[in-house]
Amino acid sequence: MKIRAIRASLRNLVLSKPYTIATKVVSDVESVFFEVELENGITGLGAANPAAFVVGETPAESFANLQTATTEHLLIGADIRHFQGLIDAVAVAFPDRPGTLAAVDIALHDAFCTYIGVPVVAFYGQHHRELPTSVTIGIMDVAGTIEAAADYKAQGFRVLKVKTGLDVAEDVERISKLREHFGGYFTIRVDANQGYQPSDLHTFIEKTAQKNIEIIEQPFLVGNEAAQLGFSPEVRRLLVADESLKNPRSALLWASEPHHFGVYNIKLMKCGGIRGAMEIANIARYAGIDLFWGCNDESCVSIAAALHAAFACPHTRYLDLDGSFDLAKDAASGGFVVENGMMRLTDAAGIGCATGMN
Repeated sequence: MKIRAIRASLRNLVLSKPYTIATKVVSDVESVFFEVELENGITGLGAANPAAFVVGETPAESFANLQTATTEHLLIGADIRHFQGLIDAVAVAFPDRPGTLAAVDIALHDAFCTYIGVPVVAFYGQHHRELPTSVTIGIMDVAGTIEAAADYKAQGFRVLKVKTGLDVAEDVERISKLREHFGGYFTIRVDANQGYQPSDLHTFIEKTAQKNIEIIEQPFLVGNEAAQLGFSPEVRRLLVADESLKNPRSALLWASEPHHFGVYNIKLMKCGGIRGAMEIANIARYAGIDLFWGCNDESCVSIAAALHAAFACPHTRYLDLDGSFDLAKDAASGGFVVENGMMRLTDAAGIGCATGMN
């Protein structure tokens, strides 16, 4: 079955609740959508919104790449049954452009698995049926943190990811007040977004030792990972590689002993889609490293794709796939169900999303 047409569009998706992290304030997200249409009318849908400060590519650049004669030449007229090879060809044509590759990768997975009539997770082999996702609280004062947590509790969520990294004393206070106010109701994760120095991390760990912090994402700047070796193996087991983990090459680097990180945060927008994610996951599995599946602020299209990949990996331990929850309006729908903070896939073939994209 051949591909007869491809289409790309660029859209700005506004957030219903802007938030602050250690590096910026986020109020909207630019996203590229990509469609692959087969001869029989089946359409595969992909989406991407790479973070330029992490991977060096903007959604606008992804959009431009998807409209080139090169992309058309590689995909139009190609047999969808060769989709793995098509992903390889696009990766060669657009090296180090994970947003471009992710949009194509997700659309091709969606088209092929819809063509054969199975969900993407079934194609790779399903190991999980449902897992809780964390929801994110940006950097804000104590009152705002408590208010946001109360709102999430009312919605049934049980796992919080608290953004930190600007002021360690305020970070400690916010975690302490969350525990004081909610007791053990929430599992609490922390994301420092490269905002800490080693002394900050020592202070944070010491002051929150009794607060039951589950994991800590990317405490130090990319390039300063060696400083983590000054911490005990028990602490390093809780550290999550995010900005330091972009692709299978970096996954191999951090898989070497001694481990700098005990957990890998896999984002499709960093590694170029489902195929790249599964390559990282396989490296982590044999290195004894757990998986944490993260996201940017994204459409449900790429969130669903990440969830399919996550549920296909037996060593998936953590989900942080809340990227579409705060979109005021998405350009697509479907793909997964969220109930009381638990995420599960639908039984639809492909990734299970639909859109009215023009």
